[in-house]
Amino acid sequence: MKTYGSTRYGLSHGALNVQEVEDYQRQFPVINYSNLTQYFGEVRAGNYEAILPEPPAAWVMTRGSTGKSKVIPVTQAHLKQVFTCGARGIIHYALRKNSFDVFIGNILNLNFPSTVHTMTVDGQEVTYGYSSGTYAKLNPMFDRVSLIPRQEDIDALGSGISRKDWENRFELVYQTALDNPVTATMGVTPVILAFARFLKRKHGKKPRDLWKFKALFCTSVPKIQFKYAGSLHKYYGQVPIVEMYTATEGVFGQQYDDLPYITPNYDSYFFEVLAGKSVKMLHELKRGQWGKLIVSSCLFPRYDIGDMIESAGNNYFRVFGRHTAGTLLEHRLYRLFLGRLL
Repeated sequence: MKTYGSTRYGLSHGALNVQEVEDYQRQFPVINYSNLTQYFGEVRAGNYEAILPEPPAAWVMTRGSTGKSKVIPVTQAHLKQVFTCGARGIIHYALRKNSFDVFIGNILNLNFPSTVHTMTVDGQEVTYGYSSGTYAKLNPMFDRVSLIPRQEDIDALGSGISRKDWENRFELVYQTALDNPVTATMGVTPVILAFARFLKRKHGKKPRDLWKFKALFCTSVPKIQFKYAGSLHKYYGQVPIVEMYTATEGVFGQQYDDLPYITPNYDSYFFEVLAGKSVKMLHELKRGQWGKLIVSSCLFPRYDIGDMIESAGNNYFRVFGRHTAGTLLEHRLYRLFLGRLL
């Protein structure tokens, strides 16, 4: 609350008077990206304290997988959270498997470009791009764990995301990494799969034929273990697939064992769920209960991330899609026919 109380938005909702969770839920409404755009306009004008507790360190954009890309200001505190929580998936995997080979080799860089557009912020021209590439470029962890190729080399190919643009990036990755030890890949799951298919189509090789993978760290889409694992194993071999629940707005959880679920980062984010007409804490959900996720972070209070999440019990969860009519219908049918088996 002290962080929110340093912003005009937080003060207008009585942040400094909040004593209990119930006070917070009563005084702060659930907000989404559309609600925040007016405040982002003030940030661009130089008035960051309208919604942020500190000046923006960067601006990042989403992939626009469900519509127009969102453009969001991020702070140093947010970046620290992203880097710290993002490292957990890799470090915990290495400790759990007692296998540190993943740190010795290179990690394939299949991220989006970090340099795409420019805009004026507080009288200065600022360049921004996709969050995955931006976080990869700014993350100090990759000074010790090598991304191949470097994000700057990815950016040098241009900002397009057409099929031809991606083929150019994939060719760069292939040529740069071909004679180097590669132990993992990390990034947006469909891109990891698209790279493998490109290699097979263009060069007649699968990634597993070229490199000895120890793990695949997969992000950014729902149902990674249920929808993508089979195809990934086909191309990369029978290596562990470690799911990480990431978004432009944060790194919210990661897979901690061989079960196909994620565990939330409760120490960095405050999670609520709109389940039916009631709001519950995420950790209160019982097995089989589900709803729309609401995240409070160092950036925004009670932010509707737009994702649907379901409890598998024992603090395991799975994100099964975006909050759309199609996703809700599919999940209700899924629960109807398979609910007894879960």
